[in-house]
Amino acid sequence: MIRVLTGIALSTLAVLSLNGTAEAKGCIKGALVGGVAGHMAGHGVMGAAAGCAIGRHRANKKDKEQQSQGQQPVAQ
Repeated sequence: MIRVLTGIALSTLAVLSLNGTAEAKGCIKGALVGGVAGHMAGHGVMGAAAGCAIGRHRANKKDKEQQSQGQQPVAQ
């Protein structure tokens, strides 16, 4: 079971690293929080990988919301 989870974590990290440009916005904070939470559960690396992915997703979501707010027509 541990080998399967380690393989999934390494695969996730490999996919995230193929992104081309390094966009750490949200990833570092998420990885720190996820790593600590994962460490408490005995799975620090998996927690860090999941935290990075979730943090990056939330940062992208926030960026899209800010862009859509800036493009809305002005009410007169």
